[in-house]
Amino acid sequence: MADHPRPGRPVLLGQNQYGKAENRVVKITRHGATHHIKDLNVSVALSGDMDEVHYSGSNANVLPTDTTKNTVYAFAKEHGIESAEQFGIHLARHFVTSQEPIRKARIRVEEYAWERIDASGAASRHPGTDDAKHSFVRKGQETRLTQITYDGSSWEVVSGLKDLVVMNSTDSEFWGFVKDKYTTLPEAHDRILATQVSARWRFRWSDDEQPAPDWETSYEQVRNHMLQAFAETYSLSLQQTLYEMGSRIIDRCEEIDEVRFSLPNKHHFLVDLQPFGLKNDNEVYYAADRPYGLIEATVLRDGCAARIPVDLTNL
Repeated sequence: MADHPRPGRPVLLGQNQYGKAENRVVKITRHGATHHIKDLNVSVALSGDMDEVHYSGSNANVLPTDTTKNTVYAFAKEHGIESAEQFGIHLARHFVTSQEPIRKARIRVEEYAWERIDASGAASRHPGTDDAKHSFVRKGQETRLTQITYDGSSWEVVSGLKDLVVMNSTDSEFWGFVKDKYTTLPEAHDRILATQVSARWRFRWSDDEQPAPDWETSYEQVRNHMLQAFAETYSLSLQQTLYEMGSRIIDRCEEIDEVRFSLPNKHHFLVDLQPFGLKNDNEVYYAADRPYGLIEATVLRDGCAARIPVDLTNL
């Protein structure tokens, strides 16, 4: 940011960044006849000594956004894609260390998962296996996320996921809440609890002197702890379930200091079947898409400060 206004114009330039957003890169790694897929959506944002391009239009310090796009694809070949986090680290380090005017790089990555098609009916094409070696189906589950920020000396890695839809068909209640003259919701002692999880977690790792986490293993462990806590918690509120999910991650993943959740309550209401002479014994529900309750909170390791934005759409 400029520390003084331009001559004759008492207006300051504030925070600014530029880059190329949503570069879709698909990397196929071939181990003989067996192929592996990494499918990423990569967004690059760079900041630094960029006052003059705003004030006068001088591009002397500007690395073209088209070049950042080309770098994403070249790095997919040169470095491969071991994990979304490691790929983002390679890119961030490159932009900050190779271009003097660039002081900070932020790399955001969405990863789309694929799984192998069960090809047991195609045994003649793939002898000795029930899985096709190069045939995949896109998983209809969550999207994996990561954001890498590097300023030349320190790192911040925040990973996460979105659109992970989960449901407990029982072991959930909601009662004892505040009631006023506008309250019509009946108390529930056996209800469906469902949500679409959006979560981010911040790693303790911050500099190259520290050993980096195993990014792939860490993601699988965090996701598993999240799901196990959701399944094992007898829930009296979605807030309670959220806290148990975050606590389990903090307790069992020493590399993580902070977890933030945004959990929309995907309401399921019992349908009144009495007009048809039928009893609805917690069997038939109406799934409402909106409006919905929205429960959000951060769970922290003791002694750590919250740094993940409250609004996860800004990360």
